Amino acid sequence: MLAALGTAAIASRWPSADAATAGATGLDAPAKKDLAMRLVSSAENSSLDWEAQYPYIEDIGDGRGYTGGIIGFCSGTGDMLALVELYTNRVPGNVLAGCLPALRAVDGTASHEGLAPGFPAAWRKAALTSAFRKAQRDERDRGYFDPAVARAKKDGVGTLGQFVYYDAMVMHGPGTDPLCFGGIRARARTHAATPTDGGNETTYVNAFLDARVWAMKQEEAHSDVTRVETAQRVFLKAGNLDLDTPLKWKVYGDGYAID
Repeated sequence: MLAALGTAAIASRWPSADAATAGATGLDAPAKKDLAMRLVSSAENSSLDWEAQYPYIEDIGDGRGYTGGIIGFCSGTGDMLALVELYTNRVPGNVLAGCLPALRAVDGTASHEGLAPGFPAAWRKAALTSAFRKAQRDERDRGYFDPAVARAKKDGVGTLGQFVYYDAMVMHGPGTDPLCFGGIRARARTHAATPTDGGNETTYVNAFLDARVWAMKQEEAHSDVTRVETAQRVFLKAGNLDLDTPLKWKVYGDGYAID
C-alpha cells in the first residue's frame, strides 16, 4: 500500500475477512473481487497474476521503506507491521516474528534499520506458507477492501465506483488527510453529490477521479496518473458502471485485457 507516511490507520485487528458470502453483491461477489485484485495488480506489479505477488518485496525508492505482498504493504506506513502482527498472533515463532521490534521502530520512516539484510529473505520464506498468504488476504480485506466497498455502497455507487474507492484506499491509505482516501472523498463531494445524496453516479465518480488525480499529482511517487486516466476513467466513459468484462486498459503505457 502506497499510503502517505503515518496515515495508515490501524484499527481493531485481526478479524478474518477471507470468505465470500453466498449473497455477496457488487465488488464483494467472488468473481468481481478477483477482477479487482487483477486490476490493482496490473498497476502495482505490472501483472494480472495477483496471487504470484505474496513473496514480492523490495524498496521501490518512494520513501516508504520496504513494499511487499499482494497490495504493497509498506514498512513505513503501518500496514506491514499490522500484517506481521496478525501473522505472529496466529503463528507464534514464525520466521518474521523476530522482525517485529524493528518494524515498530521504522514505522513512519523509510529506514531499513534492524531489518536489512535478512528481512526480504524471511518475507519470501513466510510467503511459502498458507498461513502468511491468508494473513495477507485478511489484512488486505480488513484494512482496505472491506471499508472501501462498505463506504462506496453507503454512497450509492455501483461495482465500478466500489473499485474506484478500493484502488484509491490501497494507494493513499484510509486516513482523512487531504492526500488520503477520506480527504479525496471529501474533495470530490465539494464538486458533486453522491448518489445517496441525490447526485448522478457517473458525475460523482468522475468528481472522485478528478480529486484523486489531484492528490496523486501532489506526490512525485504517485504522479503518473495512468491507473486512473487510461483505466478507471476509460471504464466510466464507456458507461461500464457494473465493471463487466471484457475489459481493456493501460497502466504506465502497458496494455491489459480481461475477456
